[in-house]
Amino acid sequence: MIFIRLILIVFLSSFITTLNAQNYLEKQKQLEFQRQKLQDEIRQINSLLFQNIKKEKSLISQTEDLGLKISVRMKLIETNNKQANILQNQINLNEREISNLSDELKRLKNDYAKMIQNSYQSKSSKSRLMFLFSSENFLQAYKRLQYLQQYSEYRINQGKKIVEKAKTIEETNDILTNQRNKKKEIVNDNKQIKEVLEKEQRFQEDIILSLKRKGISLASEIKKKQKRSAAIDLEIDRLIKEAIAESNKNKDPLSNEFNLTPELKTLSKNFILNKGKLPWPVEKGIVIQDFGKQPHPIIKTAIIKSNGVTIATVKDASIRAVFNGEVMSILSFKGSNPTILIRHGNYISTYKNIGKVFVKKGDKILSKQVIGEAFTHPNSGKTTLQFGIFEGIRPINPKTWIYKM
Repeated sequence: MIFIRLILIVFLSSFITTLNAQNYLEKQKQLEFQRQKLQDEIRQINSLLFQNIKKEKSLISQTEDLGLKISVRMKLIETNNKQANILQNQINLNEREISNLSDELKRLKNDYAKMIQNSYQSKSSKSRLMFLFSSENFLQAYKRLQYLQQYSEYRINQGKKIVEKAKTIEETNDILTNQRNKKKEIVNDNKQIKEVLEKEQRFQEDIILSLKRKGISLASEIKKKQKRSAAIDLEIDRLIKEAIAESNKNKDPLSNEFNLTPELKTLSKNFILNKGKLPWPVEKGIVIQDFGKQPHPIIKTAIIKSNGVTIATVKDASIRAVFNGEVMSILSFKGSNPTILIRHGNYISTYKNIGKVFVKKGDKILSKQVIGEAFTHPNSGKTTLQFGIFEGIRPINPKTWIYKM
């Protein structure tokens, strides 16, 4: 009974160790993927927001762009720290494993040495024959012969075990070396990131100080920007409600939902089936402002409300429809660039900050069809698109609909 318990304890211990190692490897893979993703995000931010260094960005725009880059760098530092901690845990486990394997190898070698010594003392064929012939009967002789054969096989197996243990130690040592090198690389990488981060934070503080000296309130400018955005959102809301009322004019003009024809019901259903698989509205871009209510990256007390996402993209980028549909409206609002609304059954995609419009109201549109060109600010050289998706009159998060956004 005790022996069975010991076997169970050894088995469970081995199983838990293997499971922990697998969990560590899975976490390591996830963190490495996240690390590479954040590094790529920083490269895109530098490429799309900081390439035109000769352009004179407004101080407010500079602080916002720096705030975005700083937040991504801080996420990268956090991810690197997590990855370094997991690697250290794996290193500790492997060091213990090597120690246990070395002890076991030492024991196996000692046992093998004793076995060889005993074998040497009785290695002559005379001794073996005497051992057999001194048997009292045939059955005892047969048993002794079996013992000699088993002893020989045991010696061979012990030799194999020693070779296998030595190989396992060598392989574990290689893994340990790689883990130590990887951790060293991550720690050095983090050191460099922190140095750059500190420089960016100091630069950002200098800009904010410069704004204060000029009597410019960053919070006030953010409010003005939000007010302009809210005015466009109200107009979009009005246009959607008008379209809903128009679709219900022969039924219920007070309804808050589109009255869909069989064709539009199919279109709407296909739009839903493509959730998470819709193409980006630009070929190259990075999300620099998320959907919904969120604190401003610099002035944390200032709350930003966004009915979509803001994407930074390349100069003169082509704007593409994310799905088949029909141009519902082209909104031209005073003091702002045009906005295109495309209807996909019960869903509407919106494209704000268009520099050039290539479609007109009523046009039938195909997925990925170019509908316009993104506006590039002449002073800052910054090109952005504000993209949104509505289910009826309700704005929904585009990140859940666009592929890997």
